[in-house]
Amino acid sequence: MSGEHSGRAELGNVVVGVDGSPSARTAVLWAAAEADRRGSRLHLVHAADTDRRALFADAETIQEVREAGRDLLARTARLVGERFPDLDVTGELGRQEPLSALRAAAGARGTIVVGHRGLGGFATLMLGSVGLGVAARADVPVIVVRGEPTRPGTASVTAAVRGVADLDWLPLAAAEARARKAALHVVSVWNVLTQVGSVATMLDDLDGVARRRVRETQSVAERIRRLHPELVVAHHVETGTSSAGILVEASARTDLLVMGRGRRPLGVGPSLGRVAHSLIHHAHCPVEIVPRDFVTRTPDDGEAGEAGEAGGPSTTPGPPAVPGPH
Repeated sequence: MSGEHSGRAELGNVVVGVDGSPSARTAVLWAAAEADRRGSRLHLVHAADTDRRALFADAETIQEVREAGRDLLARTARLVGERFPDLDVTGELGRQEPLSALRAAAGARGTIVVGHRGLGGFATLMLGSVGLGVAARADVPVIVVRGEPTRPGTASVTAAVRGVADLDWLPLAAAEARARKAALHVVSVWNVLTQVGSVATMLDDLDGVARRRVRETQSVAERIRRLHPELVVAHHVETGTSSAGILVEASARTDLLVMGRGRRPLGVGPSLGRVAHSLIHHAHCPVEIVPRDFVTRTPDDGEAGEAGEAGGPSTTPGPPAVPGPH
């Protein structure tokens, strides 16, 4: 079905990881604004990892971990409530490790938001192992929040594409632009170094290859314009020797950069390519990684997982209800 999808994408509920770090706090407030734009629920997840801890820690320590997690969720919910008093906020104290807890909480149609640096690991790492793991393995869109929180908005969303196959996920980028009342910029990077010595350039000149890329990008943009006549859609092809470098520069001129994520060449497991890896480490704005089949797949019903100690909808903002330990 690649390249043939003609539907409009809907944005789901927002799930955000909470771990007490400054990066996570920034991600929570960004996620709250995103949920507010979508008119959806914000679900806070703190993964206490108590299932694993129970193998080597005593009951008193596990209880302390749970109490600290509940307190963190309550403080975070109050923070969100002060900024977004009408937002529906729920909370979940996960028993699993962070990757599993976030994936379970997002269900089939949610969007996961994570900060670009957590509490664990080395301070020099620009993205924690949790963020990398979620971005590479989640079955739903993942947004890694980067950039300065006070940076002025640009009223634009940028989608990084390569060709018609990206039409499988591109409607989600269009939905993000609609939610922001922003323009959608469809950008394709033509890296001349990847073409030198290829079979294509043996049979044709580089200018011919470049013209085909321009035509294909234009075709993709035209398809999105037909699907979303209310949306301003611009397109262009950037030429250079570093795809990642060009997109990092482009991220300084947009509010959100969206790109697709495929699978490994042999079809074994998900893949986070070199360009995506560079962007979530160095971009100047939040980066959304979308599984290529997310829009076109027909998921089972259900949003939230059952890996935590709480998570039902809350009708009022403020601290999420987190009951006592099982």
